[in-house]
Amino acid sequence: MTTTTLGIDLAKSVFQLHGVNAQGAIVLQKKLRRGAVLSFLGKLKPCLIGMEACATSHYWAREIAALGHTVRLIPPSYVKPYVKRQKNDAADAEAICEAVTACHGLKILSHCPTDARIPRAGHDCPGQWMFRLLFRRGGEHERPFAAHIV
Repeated sequence: MTTTTLGIDLAKSVFQLHGVNAQGAIVLQKKLRRGAVLSFLGKLKPCLIGMEACATSHYWAREIAALGHTVRLIPPSYVKPYVKRQKNDAADAEAICEAVTACHGLKILSHCPTDARIPRAGHDCPGQWMFRLLFRRGGEHERPFAAHIV
């Protein structure tokens, strides 16, 4: 049986995987150490992978997408209603797997490191607003509230 949808619960050292096939039957429940995740996913056929959006999920989304899988990051608030029993890694992975199939229209794009380097209007570099302010005033630099401090 091939895995069509995979939910991954990210943790510090051990990741929990929960996979289902096209009919929704469970075909994979596995714990993997951090170093073994990419090699294991590289052996799988491309499938839909869901993860909770967190601090490291963007990194893992980029790495997993490079292996040919479709990755969706889901906010934790969308995953919480799908947790059926007590909160543990296996239950979270199962809930993520269900949430990624239920939220068809929801797609959070992975953060690309080059996005941080794209200049935005008015926020090109630190201190540029001060330079523009001084240039408009003809080089005069005054602090409007300095008189109240002395």
